[in-house]
Amino acid sequence: QVQLVESGGDLVQPGGSLRLSCVASVSPFRIRSMGWYRRAPGKERELVADITSTGVIKYAASVKGRFTIASGDAKNAVYLQMNSLKAEDTAVYYCNAQVVRGLILGYWGQGTQVTVSS
Repeated sequence: QVQLVESGGDLVQPGGSLRLSCVASVSPFRIRSMGWYRRAPGKERELVADITSTGVIKYAASVKGRFTIASGDAKNAVYLQMNSLKAEDTAVYYCNAQVVRGLILGYWGQGTQVTVSS
């Protein structure tokens, strides 16, 4: 079973910054992509940012220019640097990994709360 361990969620004021981290308990050679999703109260879970094993990156339009996703040196970790945070960024943030195990299987972290409020 693949486990994803997230950290970094917190309460921050509007305009502030946070850095989320996620480490997967699987060989980096099996990871096809890793990314971050979020679910705000009363809303569907949505993609925030995603990075493939070859370095292709995708961002949601709402975070482009403010958030930066990056892989760790070992390629089984992913980080999300969030700058210029807004109240509408408040959500539970989930790490996702697409892992090759015969098929490509998706795994989720437990979620970390990000609250942007003054």
